[in-house]
Amino acid sequence: MASLPSAVETERLRLMATDERYAPEVFESFTAEITTYMFPAPAKTIDETLAFLRGARAANEAGTDLQVAILHGATEEFLGHGGLHHIDTRTPELGIWIKQAAHGHGYGLEAVVGLAEWALTNLDFDYLIYPVDRRNLASRRIPEALGGAIAREYTMTNASGNLLDLLEYRIEGRALTARREGMS
Repeated sequence: MASLPSAVETERLRLMATDERYAPEVFESFTAEITTYMFPAPAKTIDETLAFLRGARAANEAGTDLQVAILHGATEEFLGHGGLHHIDTRTPELGIWIKQAAHGHGYGLEAVVGLAEWALTNLDFDYLIYPVDRRNLASRRIPEALGGAIAREYTMTNASGNLLDLLEYRIEGRALTARREGMS
């Protein structure tokens, strides 16, 4: 099992191992609009957010997940939250969200690339999973930019009671390696 980092650095971002210090920003930013195409519902109270962050930290400490607060590298501004879940399996799952005010700057893709690069260097996996709602075109561009291919389609009801129409992308390690080498 790989040792989990306290931070993953990208060109513009710092992905910090999450904990309760990010509760106010997560609570404020994880809105109904942000969760439209996601499984979780926004927290109703700060205590729900704190419980989520404690669980995320526990999963990091247990070595099953790498959950991170996404911060701007230069300013330390909180931009969102992300994770590489089930890292103790052959098929870890990527997921992120970026706060509304930070949309349109490519932070989501950069955060996912940072997590995928960490996985490529530190994990032995068959492929990474990236589930995304069919209607969420901006989020669909993320796995597609990493060479992901749709492997499964399914529907499920999210925690807010809305039907999700999910596409499950699989991102092969060789696609990540080819992308890395093409950018060198």
